[in-house]
Amino acid sequence: MDNIKVTSGKFRGRAIKSPNSKLTHPMGAREKLALFNMIADYLPGAVVLDAYAGSGALGVEALSRGTKHVVFVEKNPQIAQVIRRNLAELGLDEMAEVHDEDAGNFLPASELDIIIADPPYDNFDTRGVENLANFLKKTGVLVLSHPSEAPEISGLNLSKTRKYAAARISIYTK
Repeated sequence: MDNIKVTSGKFRGRAIKSPNSKLTHPMGAREKLALFNMIADYLPGAVVLDAYAGSGALGVEALSRGTKHVVFVEKNPQIAQVIRRNLAELGLDEMAEVHDEDAGNFLPASELDIIIADPPYDNFDTRGVENLANFLKKTGVLVLSHPSEAPEISGLNLSKTRKYAAARISIYTK
């Protein structure tokens, strides 16, 4: 297992575990910092979905920066267990829930303020992200990490895109 550091907020500098697996591609610290700076105004008190969660680093970062609740969705049960352990070690169990199922088919229990989607790049497909976007509040945002030009997401408007090495981060609003 590798360690990933939380970049800001209450848990700044704390390390969380990341599985040594080709099934996850943790976002770099620079990209993560840029992503959260772009959505900083939406974070306080928000309900967040960390879709395609991998290590859960993005959801933990959101919690560190003041969100109320994070729903983590990671289809690999062993990797989902790593997220649960990270949450327990940080004392965040009460502020989060972890589902080990496919993010594209996930049905949230309520509307979401923020959806952070970092789907696998090797077989990049936005259909699952579009399904999740249906659960976004009217004032919410979708953050998408993607390998090439910003895709069109049905029902959402592209607000901004930034490029970082081989990745791009795009922000969508309703």
